[in-house]
Amino acid sequence: MAVTFHLVGEMSFQNQLFVFCTLLLLGFPKLAEGATRHYTFNIDYHNLTRLCHTRSVLSVNKQVPGLPLVAREGDQVLVKVVNHVSNNVTIHWHGIRQLRTAWADGPAYVTQCPIRTNQSYTYNFTITGQRGTLLWHAHISWLRSSIYGAIIILPRRNESYPFAKPYKEVPIIFGEWFNVDPEAVIAQALQTGGGPNVSDAYTINGLPGPLYNCSSKDTFKLKVKPGKTYLLRIINAALNDELFFSIANHTLTVVETDAVYTKPFSADHLLITPGQTMNVLLATKPDFPNSTFLMEARAYFTGQGTFDNSTVAGILEYSHPTSSNYLSLDKLPLYKPTLPPINGTAFVTNFTRQLRSLANSKFPANVPQKVDRKFFFTVGLGSTPCPKNTTCQGPNGTKFAAAVNNISFALPSVALLQAYFFGQSNGVYTDDFPANPPVPFNYTGPPPNNTMVTNATKAVVLAYNTSVELVMQDTSILGAESHPLHLHGFNFFVVGQGFGNYDPNKDPAKFNLVDPIERNTFGVPAGGWVAIRFLADNPGVWFMHCHLDVHTTWGLRMAWIVLDGPQPNQKLLPPPSDLPKC
Repeated sequence: MAVTFHLVGEMSFQNQLFVFCTLLLLGFPKLAEGATRHYTFNIDYHNLTRLCHTRSVLSVNKQVPGLPLVAREGDQVLVKVVNHVSNNVTIHWHGIRQLRTAWADGPAYVTQCPIRTNQSYTYNFTITGQRGTLLWHAHISWLRSSIYGAIIILPRRNESYPFAKPYKEVPIIFGEWFNVDPEAVIAQALQTGGGPNVSDAYTINGLPGPLYNCSSKDTFKLKVKPGKTYLLRIINAALNDELFFSIANHTLTVVETDAVYTKPFSADHLLITPGQTMNVLLATKPDFPNSTFLMEARAYFTGQGTFDNSTVAGILEYSHPTSSNYLSLDKLPLYKPTLPPINGTAFVTNFTRQLRSLANSKFPANVPQKVDRKFFFTVGLGSTPCPKNTTCQGPNGTKFAAAVNNISFALPSVALLQAYFFGQSNGVYTDDFPANPPVPFNYTGPPPNNTMVTNATKAVVLAYNTSVELVMQDTSILGAESHPLHLHGFNFFVVGQGFGNYDPNKDPAKFNLVDPIERNTFGVPAGGWVAIRFLADNPGVWFMHCHLDVHTTWGLRMAWIVLDGPQPNQKLLPPPSDLPKC
């Protein structure tokens, strides 16, 4: 049975939440197993005012954030994206496995050419073995600054959560607001070679909140009842910032990350990096507290440059009893949370080490126990020469760059997946991406004299069903920094992490191969390393990149090519007829 959503008019995010929650309360969708969901995403210009600045933003159906994409595990999803603007556009369904449907993954010039002005493309994929919260966002240049929204995957019909059913479910999406066009911000940075200007505010569900000038009316309010449990579906869609989050005088219970159930644990503060999602349970106080509470998010930052050092806030507001003995809501005391320090790596380390897969009989942690291929990737910043007769604002008069194993990935002018599928790789990419750093050095010690990177389009080729162990090592070349790495097409298990240089002789003995957290995005620690394992069981071309968009733009990205398997259901499907052309 097909369900069609053609939500094209203006609708506030609060109204979207109301519609979404109403659909849930009505038992939406009471349909046959494996329904087909049809959505239409119109990319339009949309005037938006924040911080007393009005500018034209690109948005889906004139909403920021865009409408939630709601489906059940096992459903087929078709999203027709129609481009009404002058920019080229693609959409990525972040965290969706895309089994055999790499054509629907979305990164520009990797799995598809962009959708041009007045053209459309229908993304067609099936949600297999996943349930929880993910996100969708534009995947070209910096357009995801305003083109983003939630993916809400409900369990199959007649299946429940592995925790008590919440009273209500609420998406909480973090974003960034720029008073000027973010496309102009990154264009200027690429021209000068320096770091880009930072955002002017963070947002919760598109709203900056009361701590910013001219924003008291643009505040997200979460209205709750005493003695209830709420499921908060938290998403970090910010362009360039990892974020701490806390609600004053309330503890949250983490139950899922990146659409994978976790062993529940309680936390007063959360860390969530761009591209990550987290489901948490909020148990409200048993009685009306005669107070309201700020929920706040601000940056976790370990780098050398500038960043948006502001704080976004929303308000947790309890429904007012009918008794006349209570103050009106606007006169109640307002409590403020205490967030970890901005460079709070100790908190981050402790928090991420508490994350464990649920790893039970129904939701097992299928960690590869044997490894077919091992890789060691350095990730970090570097530089490229300044063009002759120009002045550059990067390190020592160069331009900023970023690299994996000293390769700063150059996007081709045609899509890698098409070149691979049709056997036309010559002149587009080579398959000799290095499995180890070309020149070993003391990765977290004093930086080497030569900080120059190599620009190239290289990929790693994997046979179908290869089990992979990848160690990603941060470098201090231009300052140690945390890098949230996102792998398209796969979930991976975080089997180990540490600080300093990875030791292949000692560190593997400490790997967790029983219940490591399973994710699609995870931070390489500042001045440290992370070890992941995954099974290459999804044929196609798959992007891996830092989810800080400035680092992706500078080249901290690469591609994996997974070959077809021998069986018919192990082969990449042919491209759809409406696949955009370059």
